[in-house]
Amino acid sequence: MPTLTRCTELSVEDIEHFSAKYWSMWTDPIMSRDFSMFIILICHVGLTIGVLSRHLHKRPDLVPLVDRLLRFDTIGLYLMTERGHGLDVFNLETTATKTSEGFVINTPREEASKLMPASTPSFGIPKVAVVLARLIVDGEDRGPRFFIAPICNEREMFKGVESIRLGPRPGTTPLDFAITRFDSVVVPDTAMVTSTLGDYSLPKSPLEAMWNENWRIQIGGMTVLAPAIPSLKAMAFIAGKYSMHRCITGKASERIPIISFRTQQWPILHAVSVSLVMDNWYSVAIGQITEDPSLDPRVRHGLSVVVKTTLARHASRCVSEISERCGAQGTFENNFMARFENDLKGAVISEGDILTLCIRLFSELLQQRYQLPLPDLSESLLARHAVSLFEENKALLQTMPEGHRSQAFNARIFPQSEYAIEAMGHAMAYSAALQKGLPKSILDIYECAVIRRDPAWYVEQGGLTRYDLRVREDEAVTRALPHLATFLDGLGIEEYVSAPIVSDAALKAYYGKLPVFKGNTTPNISFDQGSTTSSRPFPGSWVQSMVTGFWNIL
Repeated sequence: MPTLTRCTELSVEDIEHFSAKYWSMWTDPIMSRDFSMFIILICHVGLTIGVLSRHLHKRPDLVPLVDRLLRFDTIGLYLMTERGHGLDVFNLETTATKTSEGFVINTPREEASKLMPASTPSFGIPKVAVVLARLIVDGEDRGPRFFIAPICNEREMFKGVESIRLGPRPGTTPLDFAITRFDSVVVPDTAMVTSTLGDYSLPKSPLEAMWNENWRIQIGGMTVLAPAIPSLKAMAFIAGKYSMHRCITGKASERIPIISFRTQQWPILHAVSVSLVMDNWYSVAIGQITEDPSLDPRVRHGLSVVVKTTLARHASRCVSEISERCGAQGTFENNFMARFENDLKGAVISEGDILTLCIRLFSELLQQRYQLPLPDLSESLLARHAVSLFEENKALLQTMPEGHRSQAFNARIFPQSEYAIEAMGHAMAYSAALQKGLPKSILDIYECAVIRRDPAWYVEQGGLTRYDLRVREDEAVTRALPHLATFLDGLGIEEYVSAPIVSDAALKAYYGKLPVFKGNTTPNISFDQGSTTSSRPFPGSWVQSMVTGFWNIL
């Protein structure tokens, strides 16, 4: 990780202002190889250094700490979420009480423990955290603020800080996820993350002030899904190459590559099209979100949620299809897919659970508090679909006398939230791909994949029949298939792929390196059942003899 950050030569300014160099690190294909490394970097660079960065011009005392973080002499943690509150950050319970010595940070009860950054001293490197806690001055709650708290040195936790290592997450890259709590941890006045030391006043709008301090999360949601794009490319490449050399035996001993079957062609072309469309849209979204400093923060966060939702759900569907079509090979860690599928589940809830984020965003959009930029209706079926879903739910809300806090809203609109937000993402991604000039065959496959999500709407309102949908998909695959090899090579991911199933030679070489168990003993099994009625042994007795024979061996 230190080597990676030094190679990118990120400066504080790059991190604070989301420069092109900053984004190039997150979208580097190497990130797909180790999601645990990526998580550490997100917390360390994107969040910890990010939160501190905009205060440095008035807080030169923080510069030495940030320099250590940039050199990776110390790892930064971002302790915001509490076990008993989850995304309800505003109601967190950790306190930082003002005293004559500075602040005393406390975890008042178990539910207020911070979850789940890797805070143990297991890897021999010092750690420091920015901790979101309630500022208490003279017994009055002044709202959540960030505080800098040392966590551990190379060997052990600092006094008053406890880290409880959580169990492993099955099938994922390992990391020492933990629960962190504080018992009367004293930090100096300068530990408060602010540009104005000594200002402990209660903000006019505590909730708005908290989100202003928590500004990195607005973009962090889409950042945490960045490795999904090279991972999608890797999956498409692996499955595509495997399907080209993996054969079955047909009539007259004819060898038939499994890519010959439409049931194999669709998931691979689906993954190829999604990876290319998402790769293009991600770059466009970065520009939309970061280049205009006057952009409404709610719109910025909303666009980030749309990107995260759309990319995560596309990736989830693709990896499930792809790994299954690779048969048993798709279940082994060395072939990448199973591990990515499990790592993806962690990304879905990192920096905001997707469903909860969508519920909040869709609710605010329906109440017309702000708007997200959607493509023109005339541009595509996908744009019509997205707008139609929004208008349908807006009309439904108007029939609810108690509004967005009613049980009817909970029952009828909440379940549609993620679906509607994802539809907006489909329209935005398709529009960006169209404007970029991506191959029509890729656009057609992507459109068909999206239509699969809601075929009823396209039949009811899109002017298509069920048969039209089948023909549309067949024609799209037929046009794209001759170019599959070119598309796979054009993904630019081959040098980052180590899965042995990409070629028969690589697979044979991989098997040649695995442990081989051999022996010279022979089983002590008798087939003589002592029966004169049949020369064939009775199955039950044979099994018993087999078991007895193996016990004799052992």
